[in-house]
Amino acid sequence: MAEAVPSDPVAEAVPHDPAANISPSPPAPSASAQEIRFCTAGDGTRLAYATSGAGPPLVKAANWLSHLAYDWESPVWRHWLAELSRRFRLVRYDERGCGLSDWDIGRFSFDDWVDDLETVVDATGLDRFSLLGISQGGPVAIAYAVRHPERVSHLVLLGAFAQGRRKGARTPDELDLAEAHTEIVRLGWGRPDPMYRQIFAARFLPEGTQEQWRSFDELQRRSTSPENAWRFVDEFANIDVTSLAPKLTVPTLIMCSRREPNNRFAQSRLLAALIRNSRLVPLDSSNHLLPEHDPAWQHFLAEIDRFLPGS
Repeated sequence: MAEAVPSDPVAEAVPHDPAANISPSPPAPSASAQEIRFCTAGDGTRLAYATSGAGPPLVKAANWLSHLAYDWESPVWRHWLAELSRRFRLVRYDERGCGLSDWDIGRFSFDDWVDDLETVVDATGLDRFSLLGISQGGPVAIAYAVRHPERVSHLVLLGAFAQGRRKGARTPDELDLAEAHTEIVRLGWGRPDPMYRQIFAARFLPEGTQEQWRSFDELQRRSTSPENAWRFVDEFANIDVTSLAPKLTVPTLIMCSRREPNNRFAQSRLLAALIRNSRLVPLDSSNHLLPEHDPAWQHFLAEIDRFLPGS
């Protein structure tokens, strides 16, 4: 392990008060309190990971897109990092191809992402921990938990899916839309105007503010290259964990905004049907990544406070 480097500044839940389990807490750690380190995957790819906060360990599987330093500045992610670091010893990392991890890489597959999560966990020395999977980090977390059930105490999935766009297409039109989505990234990501990248802002934060949309575009621009963005999206479309999900044996909480675009809630319902003894909690929102002002954000926090040990 490298030396630390300084960091840059399936049943629905019963109705309840989302803030009921949220009590006053001391200030959360800031960006300056996180430690960024590096580890090396089996193929030589350097992976950047960070730890912040104290308490029971929570590992966040990487998702589109991240930058360990810039995330603390972004209104899209800073409230996530503050609240999770207040509750847990939070471990997160930049997946291969983005953020502070290596960008110039040869291999780029779902199995590599699962291996990278394994590499980061091993580097931290954690024996047992809770695991959080957001978006495509969800299927990666599922695959890891099936591979290492003895290490994962609890699994939380938010806006996750069992099948990517290509694998989940049921009609020719749905398949054409999946391919068009990938082509838009290939052709438009590197353009100086944000029009094509803002397709993702509209998808991830349909109820977000203009500041959040601008910040999300800046996060995407900083986090990866146009070539890697296309490779990410193309591989996301091929994900399929429908055969893995029934093998899960760890307690699993599944949350998803019920009005998410692209029928994402149906994918969360599918996961809840596939994962034994899981619980599905619909969130009253359209947002994929929950902004701080979204009431669903407080609902999310209340649910993890009830579900995860020691939070």
